Amino acid sequence: MTEPLEQEILRAAALLRAGELVAFPTETVYGLGADARNPQAVAKIFAVKGRPADHPLIVHLRGAEQLAYWARDIPAEASLLAEKFWPGPLTLILKRTASVPDIVTGGQDTVGLRVPNHPVALALLAAFGDGIAAPSANKFGRISPTTAQHVREDLGDAVPLVLDGGPCAVGIESTILDLTTRRAVILRPGMITAFELGRVLGRNPLFADDPLAPEEVRRRRASGRLVAHYAPRTPLVLTPDDSLPIVLRNALARQERVAVLARHPAPADWPHIVWRVAPDDPAGFAHELYAHLRALDALGCRRIYVQKPIGPAWRAVLDRLERAAAGSGEQTP
Repeated sequence: MTEPLEQEILRAAALLRAGELVAFPTETVYGLGADARNPQAVAKIFAVKGRPADHPLIVHLRGAEQLAYWARDIPAEASLLAEKFWPGPLTLILKRTASVPDIVTGGQDTVGLRVPNHPVALALLAAFGDGIAAPSANKFGRISPTTAQHVREDLGDAVPLVLDGGPCAVGIESTILDLTTRRAVILRPGMITAFELGRVLGRNPLFADDPLAPEEVRRRRASGRLVAHYAPRTPLVLTPDDSLPIVLRNALARQERVAVLARHPAPADWPHIVWRVAPDDPAGFAHELYAHLRALDALGCRRIYVQKPIGPAWRAVLDRLERAAAGSGEQTP
């Protein structure tokens, strides 16, 4: 880490102690951080993002040793998962302690906690010494930022400091796992899969849309769970691969300028369609997803068509795309 960046991290820690906001990189997306123990500072996150007041935040920690301040009745599974996946893109939902401000939890009796796997984030947490509440550093409901430039474009001067740690390695938000009931439940899928979690837990967790999941957990508010989220301003349409040629020919017949995000090159006879090729594997696709959507959103096209991925390995990516389609006002055909 360069000396200028080290100095910026110390400055960021000082800003956090003063109740200010700081944007910083994680391995998933860039976060908009505030001192998680300072309700007035956390309130600035909601104001800058335009985030609903009852939508809880994730608290970032420097290590699992800080869990006891933020959570109570911590199950043994939490320690096993932390040992395996932290630092990393896994958020654990646990029962909160009385020390956690209501504004962080959206008034719920639970709190989301994780240790990010990024050297700049970990250095900031070490310098600050306490928990940092941080959702994605963008306007609420829009495409998450995976570079410092994305943050600056979205939030401008509303954030006193943006730490630049380069592009995010994972590219989509963390898996959120609820451990407050006997059976673990995934509230938001991420690149840490149910199968990987199951190898630690002894059985695969349920998903929140599973009828077997406890009703109290299915109703739990958590980051990224709203139907409409991660959305470009250009209407986004998820399209099965076999339907894509028909949809595009119809768009051309209507003389619409459209864009495509697909996992294969454009056919030679469609030279007038803006076409971006994404990686054909879930991790690669996730890594580039938000950058692709931002680039296509900036072109002023009538619609963005995205080739719909299929299969359990694509569950996290599909979750983001379905919410993006809902947030842009378009429905999947």
